Amino acid sequence: MPQVFHPSANTLSRLTIYGSGVLLLGPVVLSYLVLRSPYQTNVGVVRPQPVAFSHEHHVSGLGIDCRYCHTSVETSSFAGLPPTHTCMTCHSQIWSTSPMLQPVRTSLAENRPLVWTRVHTLPDFVYFHHGIHIQKGIGCASCHGRVDQMPLMWKAEPLTMEWCLDCHRHPERHLRDKSQIFNMAYAPSEREQLQIGRELVQRGHIEVDRLTNCSVCHR
Repeated sequence: MPQVFHPSANTLSRLTIYGSGVLLLGPVVLSYLVLRSPYQTNVGVVRPQPVAFSHEHHVSGLGIDCRYCHTSVETSSFAGLPPTHTCMTCHSQIWSTSPMLQPVRTSLAENRPLVWTRVHTLPDFVYFHHGIHIQKGIGCASCHGRVDQMPLMWKAEPLTMEWCLDCHRHPERHLRDKSQIFNMAYAPSEREQLQIGRELVQRGHIEVDRLTNCSVCHR
């Protein structure tokens, strides 16, 4: 019996099968990559601010504690932003005529707060409380990264549901003693961290199973 199809039909059929798979899976893969990219998560992206404030200079250079500016971080759901008079406590004496700080001086003179651009934001349907995380032993750097090394503020972690759940499922990997909460350079070995974390889970009566309940974050 003569051959019905030319040998090239085999190649064409393979291309058709593989091409169909690419057409079906391509948009899914592309969407996944976009959702995980800085374009969507803003990780590593420096947002424009009314003043080019350097955490590196103030925290690492001058040794200012996080709580000096973020006064409500230990008790409130919101870490808090410093009022202008907090900035002017120093800058009425230091760099008092700097052009870069003109928005700060204007804010004080007009009694109008500076409008900062939020770097770390969560959707309205997500409940988050800074105070409870601090009280249980989560350090600032766990979520915000090495802020003391940021000349301009950027987002260090994606803050996605997947990222939050990873911590809620394994809190022992992140918990630290309260004396180290605001220590940006805190870096125990993996073995030390697990030992410390497991002790803090027991001491703080942290119910790991409850941490993954939907109602913890979605109320």
